[in-house]
Amino acid sequence: MGKSTAAAMFEREGVPVFDADAEVHRLQGPGGALVGAIEARFPGTTGPQGVDRQKLGARVLGNRHELAALEAIIHPAVSRAQRRFLSRHRARDVVVLDIPLLFEKGGFRRVGAVAVVSAPLWIQRRRVLRRPGMSKAKLKAIRALQVPDRVKRARADFVIETGRHKSETHRQIRAITSCFRAR
Repeated sequence: MGKSTAAAMFEREGVPVFDADAEVHRLQGPGGALVGAIEARFPGTTGPQGVDRQKLGARVLGNRHELAALEAIIHPAVSRAQRRFLSRHRARDVVVLDIPLLFEKGGFRRVGAVAVVSAPLWIQRRRVLRRPGMSKAKLKAIRALQVPDRVKRARADFVIETGRHKSETHRQIRAITSCFRAR
């Protein structure tokens, strides 16, 4: 969708951003706090570089029970990191929580407003399929776990269009930031 690009633009506007994906990568990377627990539950999915995301993905994608077991390991740790982030930035008038699956996991109930980053389906597909290890089948399995984009857009307070020129996306982000700072 362009979430990382939008998050970087918020940061350029001076808005602190908590990136849940980056936190997961840190927790699962070399020496990461969750590597041992993930290896214990999913043997053979870690190594010197931390979690092998391809191997772990193959084990959990399409298997709700295994995915739930993985989420039970990851989500509490990410939630703790998010609380620390919010505590550090409690005096700020605006912060951004970049959280995948915000609607799917109920996180939208704990935020003041929701901005959905969205791009046309063909652009989403092109961007995602360029990622290492991504395939059409894997993309289909991931989409099956997600609330459809049209539903997210309808439920959002703000929709940030990323299928346009980056300067237009940045204009939208400056407007949203100004709106919150004016409150």
